[in-house]
Amino acid sequence: MTACLVTVSVAQPASAYLFWRSPQLKGEPVNGDEPGLLVALPGATPKEVKANLLWGLRAGLNVAALQCQFQPSLLTVSNYNALLRNHVTELASNYAILLGYFKRTSPKAWQTGIDQFSTRTYNGFSTFHGQLEFCETASSIGREALALKRGELMSLATARMREFRNSLSPAGDMVFAYGTNSIVMPMPSLGCVNKKGKAIAC
Repeated sequence: MTACLVTVSVAQPASAYLFWRSPQLKGEPVNGDEPGLLVALPGATPKEVKANLLWGLRAGLNVAALQCQFQPSLLTVSNYNALLRNHVTELASNYAILLGYFKRTSPKAWQTGIDQFSTRTYNGFSTFHGQLEFCETASSIGREALALKRGELMSLATARMREFRNSLSPAGDMVFAYGTNSIVMPMPSLGCVNKKGKAIAC
């Protein structure tokens, strides 16, 4: 007497924390002065544009550390704290460049200028409907920052800021992007075994 065993293979989630299949948010590397990317700094020098880019990355990860604690496995808080420790010199030097911009362009109101700039930068990373996409992207960027040597944070900002901005818009789980056909559910594999558990022809 033989028995037929039915085994069902279910698609496993990817490396994503919040999605079965993460949305495709990647974008081209940026310079920092692309329209809509960051708070604009009229008349900024190339060095000031880059400082704005790096500071925007830090601000976005700071917002994520505050907003993404609903999923501790994302490590947005510890990643952000590590970034501050590991890249303190690069962050400080670029913030000094930003201060120089406001002191140069608004000598009498530079403090108000930098305060308003900071508020707008933080608010620029506020999202509701895209929170899952934003939090998972921030987690990924934070993990990548951990592997960088000191002085290399700008390269990360250049490579991933477009993706970071894209994550603010809701995209949803890509497993549903093309309807149910995109969910990989293989047909059950059928096999027959004898009483000793040895596979035999059905």
